[in-house]
Amino acid sequence: MSEPLIYEQNDAIVTLTINRPEERNALSDDLLFDAFMDAADRINKDNSVRCVILTGKGKAFSAGGNVKHLRDKEGLFAGIPVELRQGYRHGIQKIPLAFYNLEVPTIAAVNGPAIGAGCDLTCMCDIRIAGKSAVFAESFVKLGIIPGDGGAWFLPRTVGRSRAAEMTFTGDAIDADTALEWGLVSQVVEDADLLTAANELAQRIAKNPPHALRLSKKLMREGEHMRLDSLLEMSASMQALAHYTEDHSEAVNAFFEKRPGVFKGK
Repeated sequence: MSEPLIYEQNDAIVTLTINRPEERNALSDDLLFDAFMDAADRINKDNSVRCVILTGKGKAFSAGGNVKHLRDKEGLFAGIPVELRQGYRHGIQKIPLAFYNLEVPTIAAVNGPAIGAGCDLTCMCDIRIAGKSAVFAESFVKLGIIPGDGGAWFLPRTVGRSRAAEMTFTGDAIDADTALEWGLVSQVVEDADLLTAANELAQRIAKNPPHALRLSKKLMREGEHMRLDSLLEMSASMQALAHYTEDHSEAVNAFFEKRPGVFKGK
């Protein structure tokens, strides 16, 4: 069997490609769940990585759970309720924990339908760019189930409570232009230009000091649930660390010398 998640690094940018095109990149087996965990751990330990792009192979970003498995009550959907609960906790729920805790900025390059858990997966990324063929649907209710992968947490933080409620309660799909209007994505480009656009954005991010990127992302994540005074205290501590990096000195020197900085992650 081919690797479920392709890991490719070009300079400071890692591209992760869900490699199950014959299943429309469904998120429904332990090999793929573990691959996400392994990739996230590898990235977090590798200071040469400054940005991650996530996309899908073929014509779909991800169709979410495998509906055939759902019908046949197999794989992720097998067992009695207590077994199903454990299956979710130790299965697909590995992905939101792994991807949310990635320390570097992440970009979802949405190359086609992002349905159910696939839609939620885009929301686990920091930034979303869509090809014109992209379609988004929080479609669980149409199958008589609920978002079991954290969508009820991610989607309202991405599009706001009203839009999230509309998507969740109707299960209806929205196209790329509507996703742009609703703030689900920040760009819509021609399908053929999607990875080029994602890489251009990733390069703009990756040219910055890597410690500053990771610390900034950590602050944004913590700011989603911390009190202001607690976040300010954390910001002061992180800022003190940033001031004493070599990259900070290089950035200031480059500013005054009107040249691009050369950052080494030190």
